[in-house]
Amino acid sequence: MEKRTPDNKLRGFFGDIVRSSFWQLGINDSTVAGYVADVLTEFARADNLYKIRARGGHKVDSVVGMLSQQPDPSGEETDLLRERSLRKYVGDYALFMSGIFRSHVEGNGFLDYYIAEGSRSYWTVSELDLSLYRTGYFLFQELSKKFEYYSGALDYARKAYFAAQPGEDPFAGFLRQVEGWIKVNLTEN
Repeated sequence: MEKRTPDNKLRGFFGDIVRSSFWQLGINDSTVAGYVADVLTEFARADNLYKIRARGGHKVDSVVGMLSQQPDPSGEETDLLRERSLRKYVGDYALFMSGIFRSHVEGNGFLDYYIAEGSRSYWTVSELDLSLYRTGYFLFQELSKKFEYYSGALDYARKAYFAAQPGEDPFAGFLRQVEGWIKVNLTEN
């Protein structure tokens, strides 16, 4: 029997929420739902949410800032793979922030930009995957074409499952739910 790691359990938690929300909205694409659950699982850890760092080591927490970073050429990745990695991350970050933290992004006047750049980034990933003969390019085309729709579905999931209390920080509801889930499910191990 496969041992369930904390990340697998957290992925299951988010998978259930995403599938339920998507089903309620008439989205029946299990591949997209699975990918979105993976993004939520990945970004539930703050170190993954702020993977890109500026020269001084400060976290980069905006799409504009991420796209303005110069890639580190000392890595083992080729230019195409670095570009793909950056664009995938930007697409994922834009989807996460415009969906789960929509009121924050909207309040700062970034929503339209995040939606446009998220869509553009996923399209770039699909084109790079095609040029690198990678499978899965179709998923990123789908995410690109319907980015605003999937972002809205995540906003719906947030409202349905991670709602903040009146007057509470919009991040607090999400964090409270994830922390509560972690306390309950990780103490079972």
